[in-house]
Amino acid sequence: MALYHLFILAVIQGITEFLPISSSGHLILLPRLTGLDDQGLIIDVAVHVGTLAAVVLYFHKDALIALKGLARVVRGQIDTPGAFLALCLIIATIPVMVLGLVIKLTGLDEALRSIAVIGWTMLLFGILLWVIDIKAPQTRKAPEWTLKHAVTMGLWQAIALIPGTSRSGITITGARALGYDRVGAARLSMLMSIPTILVAGLVVGSEVALDADMAMARDGAIAAALAFLSALLALAVMMRLARSISFTPYVIYRVVLGVILLWIAYT
Repeated sequence: MALYHLFILAVIQGITEFLPISSSGHLILLPRLTGLDDQGLIIDVAVHVGTLAAVVLYFHKDALIALKGLARVVRGQIDTPGAFLALCLIIATIPVMVLGLVIKLTGLDEALRSIAVIGWTMLLFGILLWVIDIKAPQTRKAPEWTLKHAVTMGLWQAIALIPGTSRSGITITGARALGYDRVGAARLSMLMSIPTILVAGLVVGSEVALDADMAMARDGAIAAALAFLSALLALAVMMRLARSISFTPYVIYRVVLGVILLWIAYT
């Protein structure tokens, strides 16, 4: 695969995975709107590995606390903040795993990969983010996460299996609806991405690992490295902006792109 193609894919994935504008939607749109070849599952897995590494590094303190707590959860000991965080992350990941399995087994995953679907989800969930972000209070912070809220945000996250929804966007929307401030909502959304991306990467990776050759492995490594760098930059920008402005700029982008995609789909 050409280096410029890998660069485009990695930058798109790295930036859109954590900004509330949908990485899956943009990756689907790229070959359909530009004529470039579809990158295939191996490159998809590689860029997700890159973004996973970025969020783990950026939130390394939280990730380490949750990892240490995971050992206690396995032993049935929910007696430390780390164990409670790990439990919340596990619970928040279950809905997307269950719905993802249902969609895959029923074949709906391919049916949902259309420009019209992405246009509608971009538009509607963008407007929903704006309405909730403007109207919801900012009375809770990330450390106040509860098991009930983890379940609720997990259900919101499952909606992101519809391309164009945005995993980060819908979980931020859910967190803001629960009253978390913008920084807390973004932080919880990013932490939820760690087990979600890990599980998705393992599932898809197991399907394509045997098909990879040295050339594809090299392309995957390049794509992962580029996605890591772009994702790290996107995370830094988003967390900084969350402290000072609303999510309206992302909403404007979603609405404009959604309208354009619907115009393309229906004309």
